[in-house]
Amino acid sequence: MASCKKNGAGENPVPPPDAGGRTFHFELYTDQDFSNDNSIIHFIVFIKKGSVYVYEPNQNNLVYDSAFVPMRIKDIPDPAHKIIVEKKVVGYDDTDFSAGFVYQIENVGSSWHVDTSSARNPFKIIEYNFR
Repeated sequence: MASCKKNGAGENPVPPPDAGGRTFHFELYTDQDFSNDNSIIHFIVFIKKGSVYVYEPNQNNLVYDSAFVPMRIKDIPDPAHKIIVEKKVVGYDDTDFSAGFVYQIENVGSSWHVDTSSARNPFKIIEYNFR
């Protein structure tokens, strides 16, 4: 997994130690049988300011993104073995967010699963059951 921290102009990259923040809890799994699907899939989790289009070119809206190591669809875990990513975002308590998963299946195409988190919501679970 690779991770990048995005900072827009004028943002403080290091929050004070007593900063509150908001936690995003991402869960990826499937309840389907893909045991024969050897297609390669790439997943990215992201957090963006506001209610924005997933492929919005304005990088100032991007607060966090992290790419998973490519995997075969058959290797997406079942609900008992979810892939979990948790990210704390500090300094945006009054901001609405869009967050979720973007995925690309090699030689097939791309899609996404997006949810929202209203300002002042301290904890958001973004659960994605890949089907």
